[in-house]
Amino acid sequence: MSFFAPALEGNKTQQYVQFGQQLAALIGDEPDFIANMANMSALIFHQLPDLNWAGFYLMRDGELVLGPFQGKPACIRIPLGRGVCGTAAAMRETQVVPDVHAFPGHIACDAESRSEIVVPLIKDGVVIGVLDLDSPRPGRFDEDDRAGLESAAGLLLGASKLD
Repeated sequence: MSFFAPALEGNKTQQYVQFGQQLAALIGDEPDFIANMANMSALIFHQLPDLNWAGFYLMRDGELVLGPFQGKPACIRIPLGRGVCGTAAAMRETQVVPDVHAFPGHIACDAESRSEIVVPLIKDGVVIGVLDLDSPRPGRFDEDDRAGLESAAGLLLGASKLD
């Protein structure tokens, strides 16, 4: 199978609509959660501008463990409630952080990261992981990113079979 993702066009809201269409086409009828996370992280990394990391952490025995990603090597384990990822998972809500250096307890996996957005992955009321994006640009993420990425996460969860 060959997949080509054309460049996103229009304003940010329109770009996320196109991104969702690309993601849906990429996932197709593939139920494997790991495969879909791997392709989704690659699509995010190559389609959304100003990113230096895009990927997933999965809930394992009460902590977040590194999953499929694109970017530099990352922290392997994150306790619940710690850092932006652990906070998003513990609070069960998306965290949009314009300046990671001002976030209490921030975990610096990459010193170049300046802003971050983390979307919790919740299926049947259970947090199964998080989607994490980092940027070297302060203030990179906003409410349009929150809405677009929450929608994309919902598409991922709806299409994938969880073990």
